[in-house]
Amino acid sequence: MTVADQARLDPQARALIERIAASGAPPLHTLSPGEARRVYRESRAALAPAAPHVAEIRELSVSGSAPALRARLYRPRSGEESLPGVVYFHGGGFIYGDIDTHDAVCRGIAQSTPCAVVSVDYRLAPENKFPAAAEDAYRATVWASAGCAALGIDPARLVVAGDSAGGNLAAVTALTARDAGGPAIAMQVLIYPTTDFSSEAESIARFDSGYLLTRESIRWVKRSYLRDERDAEDWRASPLRARDFSGLPAAYIITAGFDPLRDEGRAYADRLAQAGVSVTQESLEGQVHGFLVMGGALAAAGHAIQRIGQMMRTHFGITPRIRP
Repeated sequence: MTVADQARLDPQARALIERIAASGAPPLHTLSPGEARRVYRESRAALAPAAPHVAEIRELSVSGSAPALRARLYRPRSGEESLPGVVYFHGGGFIYGDIDTHDAVCRGIAQSTPCAVVSVDYRLAPENKFPAAAEDAYRATVWASAGCAALGIDPARLVVAGDSAGGNLAAVTALTARDAGGPAIAMQVLIYPTTDFSSEAESIARFDSGYLLTRESIRWVKRSYLRDERDAEDWRASPLRARDFSGLPAAYIITAGFDPLRDEGRAYADRLAQAGVSVTQESLEGQVHGFLVMGGALAAAGHAIQRIGQMMRTHFGITPRIRP
C-alpha cells in the first residue's frame, strides 16, 4: 500500500485491513467451499452492526420447477399494504454467503426506504455451477412478482438488488426479465457488482492484494462458478457482455474506490447510460470491496444503506415520515 493510498483509504477500512492481516486468518480461496462458508459466516457475524428493527420477518420457500429455495421477508412496519418490494441477492463470490450473513443489510434497506425485502438463498458453487445462480435469481423474482399480494408488495414498484455476486445476479435478472417480457422491474440496485468474467479490468491489477478482495480470490471465484472459459462470454455470467442495454430499469450503482471490481461497476453504469437508461453511479472512494456487510466496523456501510433508501424513495416519490 503506497503512502498516497494510505492517505485516501478510509481510516476505519485501513484499521480493519490491519486487524485481519494481524489475525493470521487464511484467505478464503485457500479453503474448501464448506470451510470458506463457515469462516465467512463467522467473520461477518463479528463485523455486523446491531440489527435494525423491523416489524415482521417471515421465512419463505420459493417453489417452482427447480429445487425450492430458502427466502426471508422483511417488512419495516405492520399494518401496511403495497410497499415497494426489493428482491435481494446476497454477495459471497457465488460460493459463500446466505440470507443470515446479509440479515442486517436487508433489515436496513427495509427500514430506510421503507420497503418489503425478500432475501433469496440461491444455489451456490462449486456444487451448482453457472447458470444455476442466475436461473434461481430470475425464478425467485418471478415468484415474488406473482406473490406480490401475499407479500404486501406493490407490483409496480419491484426492485432487484444485490452486492458483489448478488449485484451480478440483479443485473442479469433485469436483463432476463426484459428479454422474457417480465416480470416488470422498476429499478435495479447494484452494489460493487461483478459484471465481466471475460477480462481483468485495470482496477484488478491496481488493487490485486492488500485490500481484502484479491486477484487470486477473483480467479478462484471464476474457476468455481463457471463451467469453463466459454461461460465467461455469456452475458448471464458477464452482464457487461450483453449486446443491448436499452429498455432496462433505472439503476443505482455503488462502487468502492479500493475495490478490484471498481472498474467493472463503472463500466456497467457507462453502458447503461449510453443506452439511455437512467443511472446514478456513486463511489465511496475510501472504501474496500465487501464493506456493506461490515457495518459494525465501517460506518460507510450504514451510509450506503441510507443512500439506497434515499434513492428508492426519490425514484418512487416516497415522502419520508417526519417524526416529532
